[in-house]
Amino acid sequence: MTTTAAESRTHGYENLPGLMSLMTGDEKHGPAATSTLDVLWVLYDRVLRVTPERLADPARDRFLLSKGHGPMAYYAVLAAKGFLPVDRLPGFGSYDSPLGHHPDRVLVPGAEIGSGSLGHGLPIAVGSALGLRAQGLHDPAVWVLIGDAELDEGSNHEAIGFAGPARLERLHTIVVDNSSASHALPGGIAAPFAAAGWSAVTVDGRDHEALYTAFTAPHPGRPHVVVARVEPKNA
Repeated sequence: MTTTAAESRTHGYENLPGLMSLMTGDEKHGPAATSTLDVLWVLYDRVLRVTPERLADPARDRFLLSKGHGPMAYYAVLAAKGFLPVDRLPGFGSYDSPLGHHPDRVLVPGAEIGSGSLGHGLPIAVGSALGLRAQGLHDPAVWVLIGDAELDEGSNHEAIGFAGPARLERLHTIVVDNSSASHALPGGIAAPFAAAGWSAVTVDGRDHEALYTAFTAPHPGRPHVVVARVEPKNA
């Protein structure tokens, strides 16, 4: 029997490991996926104002997965929330599946961008926030999830340096820190954001209440970054 997207919405957080286990095969980038699981769940369960019925609504929140090289947790959460049927998950990565090793915005319901190449998501999110503001759409929030290794890319630092002075207060960035960056940032990951005028907070990336509090903290007139620390990738 085919499971519809609507029927998938009965799945809660406790079902996510089971949903992820349906996705098998090579090149799963398991640590990249599992590092994002709690962040993604708290966002989609309690924060983002987007549903399968609102995908074409200009007033919806936008979520951009820049850390797209490990999308299994993303697909599991989308299935749990009814954006795609659960029975699509076992085909993950196969030649005829819409669920590729990098998300495709044309094929995956709810995906705002195609992603996976490091350093692209945050600049796109800055452009999205600017575009919404130019259209007079001041209510939708733009969220982007990046990995700590993406901060090795200069494009992200240009975006950080622009967004603060531009006062893009509807822009929210989550950096999942699993100690995979090649280059350390003086003062820590949050430091360059704060220096550029962002609101910045660092939390335990497995603590749902801490994540929710950080995600919903007020930051008038400033973009906001949450650094979510999880276990090291090679631990």
